[in-house]
Amino acid sequence: MDVDSYFWKTKKRPPKTKPRAKLLPKAKEAYLEAEEALFQELEEHLIGYERKFQFESTKNWRFDFHIVKLKLLIEIAGSPWSVGRGGRKIANAFNKYDLAEDMGYRHIRFEPDHIESGYVIQWIKDQLERLEDGTDETISTDRPN
Repeated sequence: MDVDSYFWKTKKRPPKTKPRAKLLPKAKEAYLEAEEALFQELEEHLIGYERKFQFESTKNWRFDFHIVKLKLLIEIAGSPWSVGRGGRKIANAFNKYDLAEDMGYRHIRFEPDHIESGYVIQWIKDQLERLEDGTDETISTDRPN
């Protein structure tokens, strides 16, 4: 039956054949290279991590890496899971960050060039050393009131 005649007889539009759900955006090449570089560095330095970490099972939120010992969530800019442009996406990302902090995680976002330069792995190693030394205090306890 013709679409127009179907509409005039039933006063309904035919169902759309296109899927409603939007596919995830493709990851950028710089992101893929940075993710692989960080993966290699974490493996090389024997740092405990989880990849594509989903901290809330009911949400479709993921972080690229989770450093287990630090409870640190790492997000690389340019990933399909990171924040894009647009009001709802940004608000959704802030909800993701707030929920992660409420659950006791810290999160940080890096650009791919920070990872490629070696800054990120050095920063992670410094954080692990501080944790092992017990000097992870942020506010001095011997300051005058």
